[in-house]
Amino acid sequence: MPDKNSILEEMNDRSREVFRRVVEGYLENGEPVGSRTLTRVMSEKVSAATIRNVMQDLEYLGLLDSPHVSAGRIPTQQGLRMFVDGLLEVGDLDPSERQKIDATVGNGGDMGGLLDRIGSALSLATHGASLVLTPKHEAPIKHIEFVSLGPERALVVLVFGDGHVENRLFTPPPGQTPSSMREAANFLNAALEGKTLSEAKSAVSREIEARRQQIDGLARELVESGAAMWEGEGDFGERLIVRGRSNLLNAQESEDLDRIRSLFDDLERKRDIAEFLELTEEGEGVRIFIGSENKLFSLSGSSLVVSPYMNADRKIIGAVGVIGPTRLNYGRIVPIVDYTAQLVGRMLTDRR
Repeated sequence: MPDKNSILEEMNDRSREVFRRVVEGYLENGEPVGSRTLTRVMSEKVSAATIRNVMQDLEYLGLLDSPHVSAGRIPTQQGLRMFVDGLLEVGDLDPSERQKIDATVGNGGDMGGLLDRIGSALSLATHGASLVLTPKHEAPIKHIEFVSLGPERALVVLVFGDGHVENRLFTPPPGQTPSSMREAANFLNAALEGKTLSEAKSAVSREIEARRQQIDGLARELVESGAAMWEGEGDFGERLIVRGRSNLLNAQESEDLDRIRSLFDDLERKRDIAEFLELTEEGEGVRIFIGSENKLFSLSGSSLVVSPYMNADRKIIGAVGVIGPTRLNYGRIVPIVDYTAQLVGRMLTDRR
């Protein structure tokens, strides 16, 4: 079968208009579009019988499907793909939606809370489920402090150059004293000043080796315990924020709900974070994945509109996206996702 671009080019004006109006009607209300409906909106006067013939041709090409006998037509996944690639008209971002997203950013706060609110605003604006893949925190470390909470519990407090603060509990080596904790913190503050978390472990290892004889044994154990903690998969790793999942559940037919729930269970276990980011790494800008085109969401039969965001060095470090039924209003959602991704990138650059 010829590819979708050649199919679209070979269509005459009537076939192209019938196809476009069927898809637009389906995206608007989720219902099959019948020939009689099209006779009222076609740009030329044509009979219902003629339109049915055109629909049959489009069905033969794999672009339309008839869910029920004698019913109207809906686009197939291939048809939606061809529409998105060749006929989709992307509108400008509505000023009111821009203001709502900007207002979310204007509330200030740490980056984690900010991205969480961005996800909620994106879900609210699109009536879909939003995904925000947050980056590892890569700002330089400004200050480190250890706080004893008891014989087997301690808290490490990390203050970053951008004002972000991380607190995390851990189990210290036996026998720690307030003095050894202060010594460990002083050592780390001297060794890691200006370094990011990803640079911390190797820097600590080098410093420990170079100054091993200068450090009290208990303090060295505490430093090594802290270093091991930083390379784990805890709060310092990538985090996937999912907001508005009820929007997607409400939009699907009841028989699809189990698959949708399975999708979100996978997301919330972070099983597919790497795949989610990989989806965006083949170039800048918004990408659209429909149904089974996307290995991450193929089981749910949903569509994903996703865009990467970058840091000041133009490196992709995260992504924002919207999941919804295949009848998403792509023309409206694409500019929202695009603007949100650019906004997150600017936020990260400004906080650098």
